[in-house]
Amino acid sequence: MEHTMIREEVKIPLQEVTLSGNLVVPENAIALVIFSHGSGSSRFSPRNNLVAEQLQKRGIATLLFDLLTKYEDAVYENRFDIDMLTERLIAATQWVKQQEHLKKLPMGYFGASTGAASALMAASKLGKGIQAIVSRGGRPDLALPFLDKVKAPTLLIVGALDTPVIEYNEQALKQLTAVSELKIVAGATHLFEERGKLEEVAEMAAAWFEKHL
Repeated sequence: MEHTMIREEVKIPLQEVTLSGNLVVPENAIALVIFSHGSGSSRFSPRNNLVAEQLQKRGIATLLFDLLTKYEDAVYENRFDIDMLTERLIAATQWVKQQEHLKKLPMGYFGASTGAASALMAASKLGKGIQAIVSRGGRPDLALPFLDKVKAPTLLIVGALDTPVIEYNEQALKQLTAVSELKIVAGATHLFEERGKLEEVAEMAAAWFEKHL
């Protein structure tokens, strides 16, 4: 089924800064997924874009945006300021809810690396506003005190060779009270750079969003 896509670069005005994003909305979109990327990454992350393309093919709109401006990203500490990144993600989510053509779509988050922590923290504060979450190679343990407040079904995906991160995710899984699952991708390292592994992640993510959004 061929979807016609509307692609636009958007500006998300916050009180202190304006963030840039890439929004893709398939014709008759059924849902929207906002991406929260990891430290040192941006809306141009090739890995997140590959996942986003899979979602778009299934009629799911995607928003990839920069959580930090260029100047902010140059300050290394900002990349790990989970509280600030969470505030940014909540602000971007509220911006989406004000857009006429997007506000009725069920919404989910896709978080990578440290971005998974901000996605889970934001979801714990937004309650039913977020209906599904997928974390790729994420650090959900950085949001431990908030995990029992997350209402959205959450899928944690980790590479089998990413040993420390598997432990962090197992720890997080115990704290999550919503529907949650940990999937371990055989033969994959932290960034899923091995052949075909990222496609597996995209497939799992798309299936999870289709089921829960």
